[in-house]
Amino acid sequence: MLKIAYHPIYKHHLPDGHRFPMMKYDLLPQQLLHEGTCAASNFFQPDFPDDSHILEAHDANYYHELVNLELTPSAARKIGFPLSEELVQRERIIADGTIKGCEFALKNGIAMNIAGGTHHAYSNRGEAFCMLNDQAIGARYLQGKELINNILIVDLDVHQGNGTAEIFKTDRSVFTFSMHGKSNYPFKKETSDLDIPLEKGTTDQEYLYILKKTLPELLEKVQPDFVFYLCGVDVLASDKLGTLAMTLEGCRERDRYVLQSCHDAKIPVQCSMGGGYSPDIKIIVEAHANTFRLAQDIYA
Repeated sequence: MLKIAYHPIYKHHLPDGHRFPMMKYDLLPQQLLHEGTCAASNFFQPDFPDDSHILEAHDANYYHELVNLELTPSAARKIGFPLSEELVQRERIIADGTIKGCEFALKNGIAMNIAGGTHHAYSNRGEAFCMLNDQAIGARYLQGKELINNILIVDLDVHQGNGTAEIFKTDRSVFTFSMHGKSNYPFKKETSDLDIPLEKGTTDQEYLYILKKTLPELLEKVQPDFVFYLCGVDVLASDKLGTLAMTLEGCRERDRYVLQSCHDAKIPVQCSMGGGYSPDIKIIVEAHANTFRLAQDIYA
């Protein structure tokens, strides 16, 4: 059975006019239930993870300052959310959703997190709506359990996974792949094991050609025992923080190809939703919902 991490804390209250679409975290599970893609039994509620799992990916001093709300004003500002105890609790619970998702993926072939994809969180700092790197924490969890030898992180958010690249820069057992907008944030990129920067206005056809050429080569080269998939929908042409020109249909085909490839290769995959900032919330929800529909179809 497809298992999906969700907690009401995912929808965090923000000041009026904030550009981050928190509403999607309520609307997405509602849509999946309403249309019958998922049942209540598909969802599980994460909790606070053991701090030791977080500290496998994050610097102890940074984590202490974050949890105790002792970040400098400059460091807090880079996160982009007003810092609060509930915000930090939310981030920890999202990380636990991905940790538990790893276990479900090992059992069922796939697991999903309604939130997550916090790939701008470095080992020692947060930025751009990310404080704790959920998929990095999940990868370290698997390594600590000695459950996995080689991990592939497939980051297809429109923004480069700079924090993820930094965390694993010396770890040869985790291969970081980021395909992102060349002219997008972060404007100072880190170095992933494989970066593919895309020009402004990249279309479905161009994007999918590159992906379908690259992913099979990576699966052959890396021989991963586990895949983390960051399936941000900010690749859409309508996205106000993106630079690409993909359609809903192209984004859906992207997800289908990645999930089908993992399924066919019998590689467990954990999916975190990542970004999506189209002005019309219905477009964001529809694009994310497609990922869950495909997961149900492919892994039924």
